[in-house]
Amino acid sequence: MDVNDVVELTLETDDPEGLERFYCTAFGLEVLAREDDRTWLKLGERTRLGLWTPGKKEFDDQGGRHVHFAMSAGPQRLDAILGRLRDELGVEVEGPIEHDGGDRSIYVRDPAGNLVEVWDYFERGKGAQEGADGLAA
Repeated sequence: MDVNDVVELTLETDDPEGLERFYCTAFGLEVLAREDDRTWLKLGERTRLGLWTPGKKEFDDQGGRHVHFAMSAGPQRLDAILGRLRDELGVEVEGPIEHDGGDRSIYVRDPAGNLVEVWDYFERGKGAQEGADGLAA
């Protein structure tokens, strides 16, 4: 494999403050930086989540409406996030869904409509033992 991780993902939003509040409250992300047209949140050790206002940026790129993306969490953290989303934030959550092999996912839509998955694959069982190579098996 020539690459290791996703280091940056950007989402487009008309309400960066609201989306920031959601990701920080729901998933415990931390703010790395706030700029005029974007906010950067820390997502794990080497990844940042960008919340961008609509429009082209300096490299002629722009945030996007992603159909789906997933974040990794251990089984206990997955349960804690599920409880926080449902009980504290009153957010509709699908799951936990158990996959073949015993790993589980929950699915939630953020305030901008993006489908967010929290998945414990890499933190338990086969995924924890094999890492990213387990996906290719």
